[in-house]
Amino acid sequence: MEGKVFRRKVYKIDDDGEKEFDQTAFDKIWPHLRVLARSSPDDKLTLAHGLNQSTLYTDKHACQKLKAEDQITVFPDRQVVAMTGDGTNDAPALKRADIGFAMGIAGTQIAKDAADIILLDDNFASIVTAAKWGRNVYASIQKFLQFQLTVNIAAVVTALVGSFAFAKSPLAAIQMLWVNLIMDSLASLALASEPPTDELLRRNPVNRSKSIVTVRMWANMLGQAAYQLTIIMFLLFGGPRVFGFPPGDQVEREEGINSEHYTFIFNSFVWMQLFNEVNARSLNGEINVFSGMLLNPLFCGILLITAILQVIMVEFGGKALHVADGGLNGELWGWSLLFGVGSLPIQQIINILFGQCKDAGVDGRVPSRIESSRRLSMRTVR
Repeated sequence: MEGKVFRRKVYKIDDDGEKEFDQTAFDKIWPHLRVLARSSPDDKLTLAHGLNQSTLYTDKHACQKLKAEDQITVFPDRQVVAMTGDGTNDAPALKRADIGFAMGIAGTQIAKDAADIILLDDNFASIVTAAKWGRNVYASIQKFLQFQLTVNIAAVVTALVGSFAFAKSPLAAIQMLWVNLIMDSLASLALASEPPTDELLRRNPVNRSKSIVTVRMWANMLGQAAYQLTIIMFLLFGGPRVFGFPPGDQVEREEGINSEHYTFIFNSFVWMQLFNEVNARSLNGEINVFSGMLLNPLFCGILLITAILQVIMVEFGGKALHVADGGLNGELWGWSLLFGVGSLPIQQIINILFGQCKDAGVDGRVPSRIESSRRLSMRTVR
């Protein structure tokens, strides 16, 4: 469509002889529009404004008609508009769009000031790179939240149950500080350093109204927290009988020394978090949770350093870190690592159960798949 035809269709003359934008007419045009030739900077502003104001996605009948007649799928939320420009006259359109791209070499300073992202090399392919990194940041935040909330659920419930049952949490304050260091600082560095992949570009766009914590993330978090709490409760109430050491509350109350019982609980708890950190890299039920891990040396380094520090703390921390003198014996270390490794098959079980529930339509949503939108791809030709 040419610019003059576009302007004639989307503007109408009011009673005072002034041009007035017609949103209804615009909504009939934009799903079919691919190239706007011989356009002006005002046409770019009109496009950005009209798409931002469009509520076509709420008209189910119109969306179904577009799908049936033209195989056009309207994204089920407000349109996200990206606009490119290099001239001073493009500044209003760049400002009105959700994301404005200005040219770093050929662009004017006014266009750069109005834009959100500046393409330093004036290469349109850089827009794809920007989109990939933007999606990667969003995914990294989700991974961190998935890991952090799992640790929070398990740690809070463990502390509460221990306090109610024995008037003392099995995890000491200094140990909780170490858990928080793993959960906040080290995990944020590890999970936020994941490099972007092309798979991110193949995912469906995320709705503006969609929660950053998805249903699958809740399934992962609650499933892993349930496993960790099952192990911790077993060790807390049944550990002395099964493994043959005296109850931790009794030892610390009567002898005034740090117990092997509570040290075992602390060690098992931390190793379950470390192995679950590997699970947290997967957000969509991927089978191979180790995929691409070696491409992120920072993640591997932090995981290795955390594991080494945990061994040093348990074996040599003593009274300072509220662990038993001499640490744990080989058998208890083996069980601690086994409980940690158990997080990996548990994640696969969670994936299978979630998939079955989703197929049965009981995951809290209508059992339908949102199809990929046919994104509006427009070029302005002057």
